[in-house]
Amino acid sequence: MASPRLETFCCPNRDPATEFITGFQPQLFSGISSCSAALSLAFTGLQLLPKHRPFRHGAPHKPASSLRILFIISLCDLLACAGMVVRSGVWLGSPGLISRISAGNSSDVWPQVFCVGGAMWIQLFFSASFWWTFCYAVDVFLVVKRSAGISTIVLYHMITWGLTLLLCVEGVAMLYYPSISSCENGLQHAIPHYVTTYAPMLLVLLVNPLLFTRTVSAVTSLLKGQQGIYTENERRLGSEIKIRFFKIMLVFVVCWLPNIINEGLLFYLEMQDDVSAGDLKNVRNAALITWFIMGILNPMQGFLNTLAFHGWTGLNVDFSRQRRRELPWDSASTSLAGGYTPVAGSTLLYQSHVQEIKKNLSANGQQQPSDAISVLSEDSESSTVEIHISSEQREFEDVKPNGASLGVSTG
Repeated sequence: MASPRLETFCCPNRDPATEFITGFQPQLFSGISSCSAALSLAFTGLQLLPKHRPFRHGAPHKPASSLRILFIISLCDLLACAGMVVRSGVWLGSPGLISRISAGNSSDVWPQVFCVGGAMWIQLFFSASFWWTFCYAVDVFLVVKRSAGISTIVLYHMITWGLTLLLCVEGVAMLYYPSISSCENGLQHAIPHYVTTYAPMLLVLLVNPLLFTRTVSAVTSLLKGQQGIYTENERRLGSEIKIRFFKIMLVFVVCWLPNIINEGLLFYLEMQDDVSAGDLKNVRNAALITWFIMGILNPMQGFLNTLAFHGWTGLNVDFSRQRRRELPWDSASTSLAGGYTPVAGSTLLYQSHVQEIKKNLSANGQQQPSDAISVLSEDSESSTVEIHISSEQREFEDVKPNGASLGVSTG
Protein backbone atom coordinates (compact mmCIF):
# COMPACT_ATOMS: atom_id res chain seq x y z
CA MET A 1 0.00 0.00 0.00
CA ALA A 2 1.05 3.62 -0.44
CA SER A 3 2.14 4.58 3.06
CA PRO A 4 5.34 6.46 3.89
CA ARG A 5 5.52 4.34 7.05
CA LEU A 6 6.71 1.41 4.96
CA GLU A 7 9.72 3.38 3.73
CA THR A 8 10.35 4.63 7.28
CA PHE A 9 10.22 1.02 8.47
CA CYS A 10 13.33 0.28 6.42
CA CYS A 11 15.37 2.54 8.75
CA PRO A 12 16.79 0.59 11.72
CA ASN A 13 16.29 3.64 13.99
CA ARG A 14 12.64 4.16 13.07
CA ASP A 15 10.37 6.36 15.18
CA PRO A 16 8.17 4.84 17.96
CA ALA A 17 4.89 5.33 16.07
CA THR A 18 6.22 3.51 13.01
CA GLU A 19 7.66 0.77 15.22
CA PHE A 20 4.28 0.35 16.89
CA ILE A 21 2.18 0.19 13.72
CA THR A 22 4.49 -2.04 11.69
CA GLY A 23 5.29 -4.33 14.62
CA PHE A 24 1.68 -5.27 15.36
CA GLN A 25 0.96 -8.71 13.85
CA PRO A 26 3.19 -8.23 10.77
CA GLN A 27 2.48 -11.74 9.46
CA LEU A 28 -1.27 -11.21 9.63
CA PHE A 29 -1.03 -7.82 7.97
CA SER A 30 1.20 -9.16 5.19
CA GLY A 31 -1.23 -12.02 4.58
CA ILE A 32 -4.27 -9.74 4.38
CA SER A 33 -2.60 -7.18 2.12
CA SER A 34 -1.16 -9.86 -0.18
CA CYS A 35 -4.57 -11.54 -0.56
CA SER A 36 -6.24 -8.21 -1.34
CA ALA A 37 -3.52 -7.31 -3.83
CA ALA A 38 -3.71 -10.72 -5.50
CA LEU A 39 -7.49 -10.49 -5.88
CA SER A 40 -7.25 -6.98 -7.29
CA LEU A 41 -4.47 -8.08 -9.63
CA ALA A 42 -6.53 -11.00 -10.94
CA PHE A 43 -9.82 -9.14 -11.39
CA THR A 44 -8.20 -6.02 -12.85
CA GLY A 45 -6.34 -8.19 -15.34
CA LEU A 46 -9.60 -9.91 -16.22
CA GLN A 47 -11.26 -6.56 -16.78
CA LEU A 48 -8.45 -5.48 -19.10
CA LEU A 49 -8.64 -8.56 -21.30
CA PRO A 50 -10.54 -8.19 -24.61
CA LYS A 51 -14.05 -9.64 -24.61
CA HIS A 52 -16.22 -11.22 -27.29
CA ARG A 53 -18.66 -8.85 -28.94
CA PRO A 54 -21.01 -8.87 -31.95
CA PHE A 55 -19.40 -8.47 -35.37
CA ARG A 56 -19.29 -4.85 -36.48
CA HIS A 57 -19.30 -3.76 -40.09
CA GLY A 58 -17.27 -0.88 -41.42
CA ALA A 59 -13.78 0.40 -40.88
CA PRO A 60 -11.74 -0.66 -37.84
CA HIS A 61 -12.72 1.33 -34.79
CA LYS A 62 -10.12 3.66 -33.38
CA PRO A 63 -10.54 4.05 -29.63
CA ALA A 64 -10.62 7.44 -27.94
CA SER A 65 -7.55 8.70 -26.16
CA SER A 66 -9.58 8.57 -22.93
CA LEU A 67 -9.27 4.80 -23.10
CA ARG A 68 -5.51 5.19 -23.13
CA ILE A 69 -5.50 7.38 -20.03
CA LEU A 70 -7.82 5.04 -18.13
CA PHE A 71 -5.78 2.06 -19.31
CA ILE A 72 -2.58 3.69 -17.98
CA ILE A 73 -4.24 4.33 -14.61
CA SER A 74 -5.20 0.67 -14.29
CA LEU A 75 -1.77 -0.44 -15.51
CA CYS A 76 -0.15 1.60 -12.72
CA ASP A 77 -2.51 -0.03 -10.21
CA LEU A 78 -1.60 -3.46 -11.58
CA LEU A 79 2.14 -2.86 -11.21
CA ALA A 80 1.69 -1.50 -7.67
CA CYS A 81 -0.38 -4.56 -6.70
CA ALA A 82 2.26 -6.85 -8.18
CA GLY A 83 4.84 -5.16 -5.98
CA MET A 84 2.63 -5.66 -2.93
CA VAL A 85 2.22 -9.36 -3.69
CA VAL A 86 5.98 -9.86 -4.07
CA ARG A 87 6.90 -7.87 -0.97
CA SER A 88 4.27 -9.50 1.25
CA GLY A 89 5.15 -12.93 -0.12
CA VAL A 90 8.82 -12.48 0.73
CA TRP A 91 7.98 -11.19 4.20
CA LEU A 92 5.70 -14.16 4.82
CA GLY A 93 8.22 -16.65 3.45
CA SER A 94 11.20 -15.13 5.28
CA PRO A 95 10.11 -13.96 8.74
CA GLY A 96 13.74 -13.37 9.71
CA LEU A 97 14.02 -10.63 7.09
CA ILE A 98 12.22 -8.10 9.28
CA SER A 99 14.47 -8.79 12.26
CA ARG A 100 17.56 -8.44 10.05
CA ILE A 101 16.32 -5.01 8.94
CA SER A 102 15.73 -3.96 12.54
CA ALA A 103 19.20 -5.14 13.61
CA GLY A 104 20.86 -2.44 11.50
CA ASN A 105 23.80 -4.65 10.49
CA SER A 106 25.81 -2.54 8.06
CA SER A 107 27.50 -5.64 6.60
CA ASP A 108 24.16 -7.17 5.56
CA VAL A 109 22.47 -4.53 3.42
CA TRP A 110 20.37 -6.77 1.15
CA PRO A 111 17.35 -6.92 3.47
CA GLN A 112 17.27 -3.13 3.57
CA VAL A 113 17.80 -2.89 -0.18
CA PHE A 114 14.82 -5.17 -0.75
CA CYS A 115 12.77 -3.23 1.78
CA VAL A 116 13.53 0.13 0.17
CA GLY A 117 13.21 -1.18 -3.39
CA GLY A 118 9.82 -2.80 -2.76
CA ALA A 119 8.46 0.24 -0.95
CA MET A 120 9.66 2.61 -3.70
CA TRP A 121 8.16 0.42 -6.43
CA ILE A 122 4.74 0.45 -4.78
CA GLN A 123 4.92 4.15 -3.96
CA LEU A 124 6.07 5.05 -7.48
CA PHE A 125 3.18 3.42 -9.32
CA PHE A 126 0.48 4.45 -6.86
CA SER A 127 1.75 8.05 -7.12
CA ALA A 128 1.72 7.77 -10.92
CA SER A 129 -1.88 6.57 -10.69
CA PHE A 130 -2.73 9.69 -8.64
CA TRP A 131 -1.14 12.01 -11.16
CA TRP A 132 -2.85 10.31 -14.10
CA THR A 133 -6.21 10.58 -12.33
CA PHE A 134 -5.61 14.28 -11.88
CA CYS A 135 -4.58 14.68 -15.54
CA TYR A 136 -7.75 12.87 -16.58
CA ALA A 137 -9.89 15.47 -14.78
CA VAL A 138 -7.83 18.32 -16.25
CA ASP A 139 -8.05 16.89 -19.76
CA VAL A 140 -11.81 16.39 -19.57
CA PHE A 141 -12.22 20.01 -18.55
CA LEU A 142 -9.88 21.31 -21.26
CA VAL A 143 -11.56 19.28 -23.99
CA VAL A 144 -14.96 20.69 -23.12
CA LYS A 145 -13.43 24.18 -23.10
CA ARG A 146 -11.85 23.54 -26.57
CA SER A 147 -8.31 23.85 -25.19
CA ALA A 148 -6.92 20.33 -25.58
CA GLY A 149 -5.03 19.00 -28.57
CA ILE A 150 -3.47 15.77 -29.77
CA SER A 151 -0.09 16.69 -28.26
CA THR A 152 -1.68 16.98 -24.80
CA ILE A 153 -1.26 13.25 -24.16
CA VAL A 154 2.49 13.55 -24.64
CA LEU A 155 2.50 16.45 -22.19
CA TYR A 156 0.61 14.33 -19.66
CA HIS A 157 3.25 11.61 -19.93
CA MET A 158 5.99 14.14 -19.26
CA ILE A 159 4.15 15.66 -16.29
CA THR A 160 3.03 12.45 -14.60
CA TRP A 161 6.16 10.35 -14.93
CA GLY A 162 8.49 13.32 -14.43
CA LEU A 163 6.80 14.51 -11.25
CA THR A 164 6.39 10.98 -9.94
CA LEU A 165 10.08 10.14 -10.33
CA LEU A 166 11.25 13.51 -9.07
CA LEU A 167 9.12 13.53 -5.92
CA CYS A 168 9.70 9.88 -5.12
CA VAL A 169 13.49 10.09 -5.45
CA GLU A 170 13.68 13.40 -3.58
CA GLY A 171 11.55 12.16 -0.69
CA VAL A 172 13.46 8.90 -0.32
CA ALA A 173 16.83 10.65 -0.55
CA MET A 174 15.86 12.96 2.31
CA LEU A 175 14.48 10.06 4.36
CA TYR A 176 17.57 7.83 4.08
CA TYR A 177 20.20 10.54 4.51
CA PRO A 178 23.08 9.95 5.14
CA SER A 179 22.60 6.19 4.48
CA ILE A 180 19.95 3.47 4.67
CA SER A 181 21.60 1.80 7.66
CA SER A 182 22.01 5.09 9.52
CA CYS A 183 18.98 7.34 9.03
CA GLU A 184 18.75 10.61 10.90
CA ASN A 185 16.66 10.66 14.06
CA GLY A 186 13.72 12.97 14.47
CA LEU A 187 10.67 13.84 12.46
CA GLN A 188 12.08 16.80 10.54
CA HIS A 189 14.11 14.79 8.02
CA ALA A 190 11.08 12.59 7.18
CA ILE A 191 8.62 15.43 6.55
CA PRO A 192 9.65 15.97 2.87
CA HIS A 193 9.01 12.29 2.20
CA TYR A 194 5.54 12.47 3.73
CA VAL A 195 4.74 15.63 1.76
CA THR A 196 5.80 14.08 -1.56
CA THR A 197 3.71 11.01 -0.77
CA TYR A 198 0.45 12.75 0.10
CA ALA A 199 0.65 15.80 -2.20
CA PRO A 200 -0.71 14.06 -5.34
CA MET A 201 -3.32 12.22 -3.28
CA LEU A 202 -4.62 15.44 -1.73
CA LEU A 203 -4.52 17.11 -5.16
CA VAL A 204 -6.95 14.55 -6.53
CA LEU A 205 -9.18 14.68 -3.44
CA LEU A 206 -9.45 18.48 -3.45
CA VAL A 207 -9.15 19.58 -7.09
CA ASN A 208 -10.73 16.75 -9.12
CA PRO A 209 -14.26 17.28 -7.70
CA LEU A 210 -14.06 20.95 -8.71
CA LEU A 211 -12.88 20.10 -12.22
CA PHE A 212 -15.55 17.42 -12.65
CA THR A 213 -18.25 19.83 -11.46
CA ARG A 214 -17.11 22.50 -13.92
CA THR A 215 -17.01 19.92 -16.69
CA VAL A 216 -20.55 18.73 -16.02
CA SER A 217 -21.80 22.33 -16.09
CA ALA A 218 -20.00 22.97 -19.37
CA VAL A 219 -21.33 19.78 -20.94
CA THR A 220 -24.87 20.74 -19.91
CA SER A 221 -24.47 24.07 -21.69
CA LEU A 222 -23.10 22.33 -24.77
CA LEU A 223 -25.98 19.88 -24.90
CA LYS A 224 -28.51 22.71 -24.90
CA GLY A 225 -27.01 24.04 -28.10
CA GLN A 226 -28.04 27.15 -29.94
CA GLN A 227 -31.74 26.28 -29.86
CA GLY A 228 -31.82 26.69 -26.06
CA ILE A 229 -33.68 23.40 -25.43
CA TYR A 230 -32.77 20.62 -23.02
CA THR A 231 -34.56 17.40 -23.96
CA GLU A 232 -34.92 14.22 -21.91
CA ASN A 233 -32.17 12.49 -23.89
CA GLU A 234 -29.79 15.36 -23.22
CA ARG A 235 -30.72 15.37 -19.54
CA ARG A 236 -30.08 11.63 -19.29
CA LEU A 237 -26.76 11.99 -21.08
CA GLY A 238 -25.67 14.72 -18.66
CA SER A 239 -26.76 12.54 -15.76
CA GLU A 240 -24.66 9.64 -17.08
CA ILE A 241 -21.58 11.86 -17.18
CA LYS A 242 -22.23 13.14 -13.66
CA ILE A 243 -22.67 9.60 -12.29
CA ARG A 244 -19.49 8.48 -14.00
CA PHE A 245 -17.43 11.24 -12.38
CA PHE A 246 -19.08 10.56 -9.02
CA LYS A 247 -18.10 6.88 -9.15
CA ILE A 248 -14.48 7.75 -9.96
CA MET A 249 -14.26 10.07 -6.95
CA LEU A 250 -16.13 7.64 -4.70
CA VAL A 251 -13.60 4.88 -5.41
CA PHE A 252 -10.71 7.23 -4.74
CA VAL A 253 -12.13 8.51 -1.46
CA VAL A 254 -13.01 5.04 -0.18
CA CYS A 255 -9.58 3.61 -1.03
CA TRP A 256 -7.38 6.47 0.21
CA LEU A 257 -9.19 8.38 2.94
CA PRO A 258 -8.09 5.74 5.53
CA ASN A 259 -4.47 6.63 4.71
CA ILE A 260 -4.98 10.27 5.65
CA ILE A 261 -6.81 9.35 8.86
CA ASN A 262 -4.15 6.81 9.82
CA GLU A 263 -1.33 9.24 9.17
CA GLY A 264 -3.00 11.89 11.32
CA LEU A 265 -3.34 9.43 14.18
CA LEU A 266 0.28 8.31 13.92
CA PHE A 267 1.51 11.89 13.85
CA TYR A 268 -0.47 12.54 17.00
CA LEU A 269 1.19 9.53 18.65
CA GLU A 270 4.62 10.74 17.57
CA MET A 271 4.09 14.02 19.40
CA GLN A 272 3.44 12.19 22.68
CA ASP A 273 6.18 11.38 25.17
CA ASP A 274 5.08 7.74 25.53
CA VAL A 275 3.28 5.99 22.66
CA SER A 276 2.23 3.15 24.98
CA ALA A 277 0.57 5.42 27.56
CA GLY A 278 -2.77 4.19 28.88
CA ASP A 279 -4.72 7.31 27.92
CA LEU A 280 -3.71 6.79 24.25
CA LYS A 281 -5.33 3.36 23.98
CA ASN A 282 -8.22 4.55 21.81
CA VAL A 283 -5.86 6.40 19.48
CA ARG A 284 -3.68 3.30 19.10
CA ASN A 285 -6.71 1.11 18.38
CA ALA A 286 -8.00 3.55 15.79
CA ALA A 287 -4.56 3.65 14.15
CA LEU A 288 -4.42 -0.15 14.00
CA ILE A 289 -7.92 -0.41 12.55
CA THR A 290 -7.23 2.11 9.79
CA TRP A 291 -3.85 0.44 9.14
CA PHE A 292 -5.50 -2.89 8.34
CA ILE A 293 -8.24 -1.14 6.34
CA MET A 294 -5.49 0.45 4.26
CA GLY A 295 -3.97 -2.96 3.61
CA ILE A 296 -7.30 -4.13 2.18
CA LEU A 297 -8.59 -1.07 0.30
CA ASN A 298 -5.39 0.40 -1.19
CA PRO A 299 -4.70 -2.50 -3.56
CA MET A 300 -8.40 -2.85 -4.41
CA GLN A 301 -8.30 0.53 -6.14
CA GLY A 302 -7.28 -1.12 -9.42
CA PHE A 303 -10.32 -3.37 -9.65
CA LEU A 304 -12.75 -0.78 -8.28
CA ASN A 305 -11.45 1.75 -10.82
CA THR A 306 -12.25 -0.57 -13.70
CA LEU A 307 -15.79 -0.93 -12.35
CA ALA A 308 -16.13 2.85 -12.08
CA PHE A 309 -14.70 3.38 -15.57
CA HIS A 310 -16.58 0.70 -17.50
CA GLY A 311 -18.62 -1.48 -15.17
CA TRP A 312 -18.29 -5.26 -15.11
CA THR A 313 -17.06 -6.33 -18.55
CA GLY A 314 -17.85 -10.03 -18.11
CA LEU A 315 -15.96 -13.29 -18.35
CA ASN A 316 -16.31 -13.93 -22.09
CA VAL A 317 -12.62 -13.38 -22.93
CA ASP A 318 -11.61 -13.21 -26.60
CA PHE A 319 -8.04 -14.23 -27.47
CA SER A 320 -8.49 -14.11 -31.25
CA ARG A 321 -5.59 -12.53 -33.13
CA GLN A 322 -7.64 -9.74 -34.72
CA ARG A 323 -8.44 -8.36 -31.28
CA ARG A 324 -4.85 -8.05 -30.10
CA ARG A 325 -4.23 -4.61 -31.55
CA GLU A 326 -7.29 -3.11 -29.91
CA LEU A 327 -7.30 -1.56 -26.47
CA PRO A 328 -9.08 -3.99 -24.15
CA TRP A 329 -11.83 -1.60 -23.06
CA ASP A 330 -12.69 -0.73 -26.65
CA SER A 331 -14.31 -4.14 -26.97
CA ALA A 332 -15.68 -4.02 -23.45
CA SER A 333 -17.47 -0.72 -23.86
CA THR A 334 -19.74 -1.55 -26.79
CA SER A 335 -23.38 -2.48 -26.48
CA LEU A 336 -24.80 -5.93 -26.93
CA ALA A 337 -27.19 -6.35 -29.80
CA GLY A 338 -30.72 -5.43 -28.93
CA GLY A 339 -30.15 -4.66 -25.27
CA TYR A 340 -29.13 -2.01 -22.77
CA THR A 341 -26.25 -2.77 -20.48
CA PRO A 342 -24.68 -0.65 -17.73
CA VAL A 343 -21.38 -0.70 -19.60
CA ALA A 344 -22.95 0.75 -22.73
CA GLY A 345 -25.50 3.06 -21.14
CA SER A 346 -23.82 6.23 -22.33
CA THR A 347 -23.41 4.68 -25.77
CA LEU A 348 -27.13 4.21 -26.27
CA LEU A 349 -27.95 7.62 -24.86
CA TYR A 350 -25.53 9.27 -27.23
CA GLN A 351 -26.83 7.27 -30.20
CA SER A 352 -30.39 8.38 -29.52
CA HIS A 353 -29.14 11.95 -29.11
CA VAL A 354 -27.41 11.80 -32.50
CA GLN A 355 -30.53 10.36 -34.14
CA GLU A 356 -32.69 13.10 -32.65
CA ILE A 357 -30.36 15.80 -33.96
CA LYS A 358 -30.35 14.17 -37.36
CA LYS A 359 -34.15 14.23 -37.49
CA ASN A 360 -34.21 17.86 -36.41
CA LEU A 361 -31.73 18.76 -39.13
CA SER A 362 -33.79 16.95 -41.76
CA ALA A 363 -37.00 18.63 -40.65
CA ASN A 364 -35.62 22.14 -40.35
CA GLY A 365 -33.21 22.03 -43.24
CA GLN A 366 -30.41 23.53 -41.16
CA GLN A 367 -27.14 22.39 -39.63
CA GLN A 368 -26.50 22.01 -35.93
CA PRO A 369 -23.03 23.20 -34.84
CA SER A 370 -20.80 20.16 -34.57
CA ASP A 371 -18.68 21.62 -31.80
CA ALA A 372 -21.40 20.94 -29.22
CA ILE A 373 -21.24 17.20 -29.91
CA SER A 374 -17.67 16.60 -30.99
CA VAL A 375 -16.28 16.90 -27.46
CA LEU A 376 -18.37 13.88 -26.49
CA SER A 377 -17.28 11.75 -29.42
CA GLU A 378 -14.59 9.12 -29.06
CA ASP A 379 -13.71 9.67 -32.75
CA SER A 380 -11.89 12.85 -31.73
CA GLU A 381 -8.29 11.93 -31.07
CA SER A 382 -7.88 14.82 -28.65
CA SER A 383 -11.08 14.18 -26.75
CA THR A 384 -10.90 12.20 -23.53
CA VAL A 385 -14.54 12.59 -22.49
CA GLU A 386 -15.56 9.00 -22.94
CA ILE A 387 -19.10 8.74 -24.27
CA HIS A 388 -18.85 5.74 -26.59
CA ILE A 389 -20.37 5.44 -30.05
CA SER A 390 -20.58 1.90 -31.42
CA SER A 391 -19.75 1.36 -35.06
CA GLU A 392 -23.26 0.18 -35.89
CA GLN A 393 -24.49 3.77 -35.45
CA ARG A 394 -21.75 5.54 -37.41
CA GLU A 395 -24.14 6.17 -40.28
CA PHE A 396 -26.16 8.55 -38.09
CA GLU A 397 -23.16 10.84 -37.69
CA ASP A 398 -23.11 11.78 -41.38
CA VAL A 399 -25.16 14.93 -41.82
CA LYS A 400 -24.06 16.43 -45.12
CA PRO A 401 -24.54 14.58 -48.43
CA ASN A 402 -20.77 14.66 -49.02
CA GLY A 403 -20.20 12.56 -45.87
CA ALA A 404 -19.09 15.26 -43.45
CA SER A 405 -19.18 13.92 -39.91
CA LEU A 406 -21.29 15.43 -37.16
CA GLY A 407 -18.37 15.09 -34.74
CA VAL A 408 -15.09 16.74 -35.68
CA SER A 409 -11.79 16.71 -33.92
CA THR A 410 -11.15 19.55 -31.55
CA GLY A 411 -7.44 19.19 -32.18
